[in-house]
Amino acid sequence: MDKSGGVWRMVSAMGLSGTIGAFAVFSGQSPLTVVLFRCLIGAVALLGWLWYTGGWTKLDRSAGAWIAAGAAAIIGNWLCLFSAFSLCGISIATVIYHVQPFMLVLLAALAQRQAPDWRQAPFLLLAFVGVALTSGINVNAHQPALLQGVLLALAAGFLYALATLATRKLKAYPPAQIAGLQLVIGVIVLAPMATFEVGKFSAQAWGSLLVVGLVHTGLVYNLMYGAFQRLRAETIASLSFIYPAVALATDLLLFNAKLGPLQWLGMALLLASVLGNQRIGQTVRGSTADGQSVRPQA
Repeated sequence: MDKSGGVWRMVSAMGLSGTIGAFAVFSGQSPLTVVLFRCLIGAVALLGWLWYTGGWTKLDRSAGAWIAAGAAAIIGNWLCLFSAFSLCGISIATVIYHVQPFMLVLLAALAQRQAPDWRQAPFLLLAFVGVALTSGINVNAHQPALLQGVLLALAAGFLYALATLATRKLKAYPPAQIAGLQLVIGVIVLAPMATFEVGKFSAQAWGSLLVVGLVHTGLVYNLMYGAFQRLRAETIASLSFIYPAVALATDLLLFNAKLGPLQWLGMALLLASVLGNQRIGQTVRGSTADGQSVRPQA
């Protein structure tokens, strides 16, 4: 396939993904409400696209079970990540969230009962040091919300890894079908827990939720999967760093985020650890050469 077409798709998807935290904050809604509307609007967009392209594939019982498992993980992922945004800031939450490649490799190794590549050990240690410094544990003990946000971002990364492993079992099905059905499950599960009055939503709230659902879910998912079909895993991994870079810039420009020297050092160590891990050529255990196992961000 056309590699250049994959590059612009991946760059666009990661650039857009990096702004999702801002729109979640601009909506003024709780994480539960944001995730519910992301599921509802995203499901309509993805399944509408699937209907338009005629790509529906009949599900078997096993596929249904894996879709449900992936739905539970991805919805939990979004709830944790959006909660982390409000507690520790978009930049810190996003960078810590990107420790998830290590979680993914370790979980894949456990699932396959194989030892991971121990060349990753130095980068894993570096990542843990980066998390500790970024969270400000030693210098910001009086900010419990910060530590809570860090833990939620780590939980979001873990759930993302679980969702990826579940989705790898569904390679025979169109991406829009997998994601769309997972979002429908999210609507069914979250709707009974929602406590809001749509009539009291401001124009800004509606606009932000529509962007999150249509752009950050419907459009971004299609762009990313289109890129995955055209690019090698190494290229996808490298371009994924656009996501945290844009998130950091958004937090600094729009919300005047204030980070201390140790937090800047911690974030730099985190990014260096993930980049170093990818540079040694390590991909998710069991992934295919064309990057099909790589899954979307938040």
